[in-house]
Amino acid sequence: MKFAIIKERKNPPDRRVVFSPEKLAEARKQFPEATFKIESSEIRVFPDEAYKALGFEVTNDVSDCDVMLGVKEVPIDALIPNKKYFFFSHTIKKQPYNRKLLLAMLEKNIEMYDHETIVKKSNARLIGFGRYAGLVGAYNGFRALGLRDNLFNLPKVETLADLNAVRAELDKITIPNIKIVLTGTGKVAQGAKEILDHLKIKEVSDALYLTCHFSEPVYCMADVMEYNIRKDGKVGRKQEFYKDPTGYKSNFMPYAKVTDYFIAGHFYGNNAPYLFTREDAKHADFKINLIADISCDVDGPVASTLRASTIADPFYGYDAKTESEVAYNAKDAITVMAVDNLPCELPKDASEGFGEMFLENVIPAFFNKDERGILKRAKITENGKLTERFSYLQGYADGKY
Repeated sequence: MKFAIIKERKNPPDRRVVFSPEKLAEARKQFPEATFKIESSEIRVFPDEAYKALGFEVTNDVSDCDVMLGVKEVPIDALIPNKKYFFFSHTIKKQPYNRKLLLAMLEKNIEMYDHETIVKKSNARLIGFGRYAGLVGAYNGFRALGLRDNLFNLPKVETLADLNAVRAELDKITIPNIKIVLTGTGKVAQGAKEILDHLKIKEVSDALYLTCHFSEPVYCMADVMEYNIRKDGKVGRKQEFYKDPTGYKSNFMPYAKVTDYFIAGHFYGNNAPYLFTREDAKHADFKINLIADISCDVDGPVASTLRASTIADPFYGYDAKTESEVAYNAKDAITVMAVDNLPCELPKDASEGFGEMFLENVIPAFFNKDERGILKRAKITENGKLTERFSYLQGYADGKY
């Protein structure tokens, strides 16, 4: 089995990679029957020389490999027919802008495995950059707070060497007496929590958070069953909500009335209630003035997220009265950070963490007859057709919607 670490060709450039040189050397040691080739790249966070130094072949031609390992979408003209590909395809939610990519993979007889579809039997994701999105997103929110209120000046994460350098910058600042709510309990929320805990901000229960005044900064981690309630007044159940959220309504306003900084680290499912609407944001008691929307669903559950922002220009303001974008530091505006590719700011750490998960969960499946069913569940296309698990994409592939 020959594996290729492919060059990232999408614009804007992404410096991340599936395997760092050290982690790839580990993979080679664990699976001596595997061959690993590196497609030469001038933008990758680990230079070609770092792979060469560990004895890997670096080349411009990886067409003899069986499995292509990338991070972002591969441009259609760079897809090699009859290969297995791993990357984030952004097709499984029927994203209109990538329909042609899915069609091309079907036409070129490509076996497609999306990193998002690499899941346990329970459908919990095994692979992702979520932790790093959470880390960078929470940090960026504090950076916005410092700039807006002239409190401190945190540098951009992309200018720092690694996560240790990020932590060192946080050690230099003092957080004012604010209340922070963090939604979610997954990898994204846990990454954001790491930043809050590093800053020694005290975590408090929902009950205390919603009812008490504090003389120091505090945060509360709100689970999905705390900011959503059943419409009929009965006790909600998480699994029921995930299966069908239509019988629920948002219970986020009690948090919005006491919160200064909201970190959105939750996963938003189809048909789930919006956390807060544009009308909610107009309410006199709506207190939130800073939002790090790591989930970044545009025109979705967080009403102030009018658009995704960029690493180059990460902040904008939301004027609740006019429902329009203003300067991030405009008077009475909600300051919004809604960068949708946050892990790109921390490419070294993000790549190292990703490779660890990939080596643990995916590579063994090629050599143990896929005993955990990981490849079977993750496969989107095969023999020019959608697999049964992803047959719901047929109408999308046909251009019917």
